[in-house]
Amino acid sequence: MSMDRIIEKKKGLKPKTIILIIAGLAVIALIVKLISMSGTSTFRAEKDKVTVSNVESGSFKDYISLIGTVEPIKTIFLDVDEGGKVTEKIIDEGEMVKKGDVIFRMVNNDLNLQILNTESQLAYQSNELRNTLIGMEQQKISNKQQLLNIDYELIRLKRNYEQNNSLYEKGFVSKEVYLTSKDNYELAERDRELRFERMVQDSIFRENQKLSMNSSLKNMQQNLSMVRQRLDDLNVKAPADGQLGSLDVEIGQSINRGQRIGQLHILDNFKVVAEVDEHYIDRVRRDLQASFERQDKQFAIEVMKVYPEVRDGRFQVDLKFSNETPDNLRTGQTYQLKLELGQPIDAILLPRGGFFQSTGGQWVFVVDKTGNTATKRNIRIGRQNPLYYEVLEGLAPGEKVITSSYEIFGTNDRVELK
Repeated sequence: MSMDRIIEKKKGLKPKTIILIIAGLAVIALIVKLISMSGTSTFRAEKDKVTVSNVESGSFKDYISLIGTVEPIKTIFLDVDEGGKVTEKIIDEGEMVKKGDVIFRMVNNDLNLQILNTESQLAYQSNELRNTLIGMEQQKISNKQQLLNIDYELIRLKRNYEQNNSLYEKGFVSKEVYLTSKDNYELAERDRELRFERMVQDSIFRENQKLSMNSSLKNMQQNLSMVRQRLDDLNVKAPADGQLGSLDVEIGQSINRGQRIGQLHILDNFKVVAEVDEHYIDRVRRDLQASFERQDKQFAIEVMKVYPEVRDGRFQVDLKFSNETPDNLRTGQTYQLKLELGQPIDAILLPRGGFFQSTGGQWVFVVDKTGNTATKRNIRIGRQNPLYYEVLEGLAPGEKVITSSYEIFGTNDRVELK
C-alpha cells in the first residue's frame, strides 16, 4: 500500500525574488540620483584635462615675485655747458673714466671771436683804470707840493710880519707897512687852513674812488677768467669717476648749449629697480625686506624708495643691498626678487591656478571623495603669493579642488570627471 510523501518547502529567497529586489533597489537608486540632479546642470570632463589640487594647512608666506634690474645707485647726467661742433671723440660709451678725463672736444668759431673781442675790451678798460689810478697818485703828489709851497710862503710872511711889528714899535716903518704885512700873514694862514681841508676831503674821495676802481678791476679780471673758461668748456670732461653710459655724440655733430648728451654711472654701489602691480600700492613701503638668489646664494635687499606715480597699472620701487653685495654686478642684469609684505602665518592654503581668472576667488569646484564628481562651492580668499592663496572660508585641509581654468565649464554647477 503506497503512501503519499509530504514535500517540505525549501527555506530562503528564490532566485526570482532576489532579481526583483536588486532591480527594485536599482530603480530606487536611479530615482534618488535623478532627484538629486534635478535643477543642477552638469558638465562632463576628462580627468587628464583638468588639474586637481589638494587643500593644505601650512605656513603662508606673504610675498610677491618681481623682476628686478640692476642699476647704479647714482647716475650723473652729462649736459654741455657750451655749444659747438664735435671735432674729436676720445672716449666711447661703456668705458671707465676718471674725473677730469676729456670725453670729446668741440670748436666754436663765434665763441673764439667773442672771447677775443671781450679780452680786448677788458684789456682797454683795465688800462684806463690803471691810468686813472696813476693820475690820482700824481694829483696826490701835486697837492703835497702845493701844501709845501703854502707852508713856505706862510713862514716867509710870518717872518716879515714879525720884523715889521718890531720896526713899527721902534718907529722905523710906517703903520701902513706894518698893517699890510699883518694882513698878508693872516690871509695866508686862513688860506692854508682852507687848502688843507680841501686836500683832506680830496684824499678821502680819492681813497674811496681807488677802492671802487680796484674792485671794478678785480671784477673785470674775474669776468675775463670766466670768458676764458668757456673755451675750456668746449672740452667736455667727466665730472666724476665712473662708467660712461649712453653717449649721443658723433664727429661733426652740432651740439647746443645745455643739451644732454649722455650719462655717467657711479659704480661705487648699486641698486635694484623693480615694477610692482598697483594692487599692492598700499602695502609696499620703505624698509620692506626682499631677497634674490645668485649662484646658489641668497642676497638680502630692502626697499629704499617708493615712487608714487602709477603708469600702465604699475609703480616703481628702488631697493638697496642690506649687507653683502654680489661680485661682478653689471648694469642691466635682471633677477627674480621675493618682496616680503608681512610675516608668515599658519593658514589654509590653496595652490594657485587658472580658476581665479574666472571666479575671482569667490567659488571653486570641490571634488568629492570618489574623485568622480566636483560641485560648486562658495569660498573666501584672503592674501596670495606666487604659489598659494590664503583660504579664509569654505575649504578644509585634505579636500580636493579643481584649480585649472574654468572657461570650458561654462555656467554649469557640477562637473563629472571620467
